[in-house]
Amino acid sequence: MLAVTGLCVVSAPPALASDGPASDSPASGGAKFGLAASTECVFGGDVIKSTPWSLQRILLDQMWGQATGKGVTVAVIDTGVDSSNPQLSGAMAGAGKSFVDGAANKDIEGHGTRVAGIIAARPMKGTGFEGIAPNAKILSFRYTGGENKQGNAGTMSDAIRAAIAARADIINISSDTANKKSDSTLESAVTAAVNSGALVVAAAGNDGADGKSAKTYPAAYPGVLAVAASDRNDERAYFSQAGDFVDVAAPGVDMVSTVPKGGQCTADGTSFAAPYVAGVAALLKQKHPTWKAAQIATRIEETAQRPGRGPNRYIGWGVIDPVAALSDNSTPGFSPTPDPAVKTGSGGVVPMAVTMGESKAERERRTAVYVLGTGLVLVLVVAGSGVAVRDWRSRRVGRVGR
Repeated sequence: MLAVTGLCVVSAPPALASDGPASDSPASGGAKFGLAASTECVFGGDVIKSTPWSLQRILLDQMWGQATGKGVTVAVIDTGVDSSNPQLSGAMAGAGKSFVDGAANKDIEGHGTRVAGIIAARPMKGTGFEGIAPNAKILSFRYTGGENKQGNAGTMSDAIRAAIAARADIINISSDTANKKSDSTLESAVTAAVNSGALVVAAAGNDGADGKSAKTYPAAYPGVLAVAASDRNDERAYFSQAGDFVDVAAPGVDMVSTVPKGGQCTADGTSFAAPYVAGVAALLKQKHPTWKAAQIATRIEETAQRPGRGPNRYIGWGVIDPVAALSDNSTPGFSPTPDPAVKTGSGGVVPMAVTMGESKAERERRTAVYVLGTGLVLVLVVAGSGVAVRDWRSRRVGRVGR
């Protein structure tokens, strides 16, 4: 049975989490989690007072004036959801179920609690963070992250089928199978979920720094809304997996969310882009309860902001625009269609560049060029100043001699 890996750029030990590579993932078969060298996150710590950029990009009053997710249940298939966090205690739809040791409402890794917060964290005094769908309900299905047992494609499949039985409207999966390989048991469970009418939202993966295309599962299965990560510039995050299976992108960098025992932390990853989309889907489900899952997905895709008429392998149909998705009251089809061609006077289509985002290496090279250029300018200024001073002294000596 294939192992399944979590899709965040944070690896979280039981008490702490930090920004770092996701090579040691929650479901890799008991891997130990090393603490990276950047900022640490203490479970049960403080909240972040400011409103995160991922919410600042939205006209929240306009969005929540149309829907808040009330009456919609989102299944979070992950490492559990710690309901002791004050922003999640009122968001839980029930006890859920665990397919590894421990309870579904316990999360020693912190991954599932972050995912749930991005979807449906309740507003709280002292922080500008809350979920995209702050009145939606969360149902936790813990497929991995046990105290003594890690999950795999089999436990994930069991969790998906439990979500179907619970009649979840939306199923969020922020994980993928190891080595980007499909699994027949998992494919069967995902197919059953799609056929049940639930909208399955899955993270595209974090191994995209090389820019090469590759399929990840369950995101690449038919009927699944596959989500890549975008940055503050609405460009593909450097780590986000590219591929023709990518349907849409959403914020996945510096994502503020809830953590176990209370408090908040930030993290990167397509793990946190997927629940952003799941939250918007919950809003659409409340506003249009008769729409099918494919119609909700189509509305999200067709209203996304993109550089071209159709999709590309980096951000799919584009970066999600929640207000545009909620504001369009027309009835969508069951699959997205490209925008109409915009023609010039000569009849040619006006092309637009595909934005891919900037890799860490590219960013370092750009910074080096800036530093080198600035140093060269300073050298020239100093040298020029020295020549000017010598000329002035020469002229002064000449005047004195006369």
